[in-house]
Amino acid sequence: MKSILLIFAFIFISSLCFGDTYPKNPNIDVLHYTFRIELSDDTDEIKCEETVDVRYLADGVEWLRLDLVKASAALQNKGMRVSGVVSNGRAVVFTHENEELKIKLPFASRANERQQYTITYAGTPASGLKIGNNKYGDRTFFSDNWPDKGRNWLAVVDHPHDKAACEFVVTAPAHYQVVSNGLRVEVSDVAPGRRLTHWKQSVPIASWLYVLGVARFAMQYVDEFDHKSIETWVYYQDREAGFKDFAEPTKKALAFYSDYIGPFAYKKLANIQSNSVSGGMEAASAILYSEKSVVGDKNERWRNVVIHEIAHQWFGNAVTEYDWDDVWLSEGFATYFTLLFIEHEYGHDAFMEGLASSKKRVDDFYAENPAYRIVHDNLSDMSKVTSSQTYQKGSWVLHMLRGVMGTDAFWKGIQTYYHKYQNLNATTVDFRREMEEASGLDLKQFFDQWLYQPGHLVYRGSWSYDKKTKEVNITLDQVQTDGSLFKMPVQVGVFLPGQSRPVINTLQVNVKTNVFTLQFEVMPEKIVLDPHSWVLMESSFVKK
Repeated sequence: MKSILLIFAFIFISSLCFGDTYPKNPNIDVLHYTFRIELSDDTDEIKCEETVDVRYLADGVEWLRLDLVKASAALQNKGMRVSGVVSNGRAVVFTHENEELKIKLPFASRANERQQYTITYAGTPASGLKIGNNKYGDRTFFSDNWPDKGRNWLAVVDHPHDKAACEFVVTAPAHYQVVSNGLRVEVSDVAPGRRLTHWKQSVPIASWLYVLGVARFAMQYVDEFDHKSIETWVYYQDREAGFKDFAEPTKKALAFYSDYIGPFAYKKLANIQSNSVSGGMEAASAILYSEKSVVGDKNERWRNVVIHEIAHQWFGNAVTEYDWDDVWLSEGFATYFTLLFIEHEYGHDAFMEGLASSKKRVDDFYAENPAYRIVHDNLSDMSKVTSSQTYQKGSWVLHMLRGVMGTDAFWKGIQTYYHKYQNLNATTVDFRREMEEASGLDLKQFFDQWLYQPGHLVYRGSWSYDKKTKEVNITLDQVQTDGSLFKMPVQVGVFLPGQSRPVINTLQVNVKTNVFTLQFEVMPEKIVLDPHSWVLMESSFVKK
């Protein structure tokens, strides 16, 4: 317990320097939610009896704050209406205004005290749970919680800093199948035409990762990984095509990430067709994909989406950013580790194509948004949580970090980072600390210039050979006009006559104008700047 509290306290202190604007309360730790939900075909209204299990980490807490959108005229009367809150068999005082449900504790908390509260509410979700027809005209219910829309139908701490286990106990018309996080522990017919399905997620996860899918599914147990089931859930009309599309490469990706990063944290992995997302949504143990993802041809685009969402099971899900300012710890990581799996499974050329594609996205975004920085500064607008920079530039930051550290030290740092923060939260500062420990390097300058500052690195350089001194003279200037200045190691590949592989030299470029001298007995046939593409840059480099 003491170690957990110390980790929590450290994260809180770190958040005082950088953090989004969500009103965090580090003295409250929600341990578990149980959502008992009733769904109907007669109405879009849902009914929920929710139990919240809370541990108070300090004395003197008087209110428990949860996020829950209240029904209002502004939402066309959509939203939730709370009818009561009970604790220890007694009704307790609460207020519910706008998106905030506050429960008054009968007595101020004591450190390490646990309490449970049961909240009864009902309403039609304005968002967060999509109730409507799928592409076949069949009624379905699918969650859409990213990034903070879960509060539209669930009373939760709707923010990544407070992870909790969860259970969904769903009673719905019997012609539906229900899928959610974790393991299915019960399916029972409870009344004529009504069926109860109970899913239990025992590992703590952030609220945006809670998932619910209710539809007429075809479900397949595809395989097992580490004694955990791999499942496919698709519309029954798409049974044949869906089973084909999702057969690969789930098991291979699970094995790769487990071998190179650390153990898979959850009890199953389900790939689920839905109509609530346009691409993929990495809900823990139960990934949602667009209903358009099922085409029956195992195409590369959707294959890569599957790989990306599985990578999130490690980064974003098991290791979760402490606040939205550090969302690159989720999206940048999943993007780069997708490329690493692609290299492992499909070859180095495919990896390099992916890097080049990411670079184009980064360059295009920079041209329109030159002041953008990857780590946000007290983000308050949830529509701006992610951009191509949090994905593609974030992945390039990891690639460059690997180049600076060396591949062996990089993987060592990744593994210790995952081991230390699995099922917890982490910050960019936490990640930097682990990579410094693994490499023995001071990485503050690297992290500052690539994550906390905007900018775009542009080199212009040339080389010449002096036959008398047998020296290669290299000039390399930083010519970007946005005011940024980078300190980066960059390689040059020197191709000598009669040799198929270049001699690699690393130049430390720290200032605007740089001159380097290399000793070679013969004049090189050519010299290539950054021959293995370790640096995110634009460059012109010619023989003088």
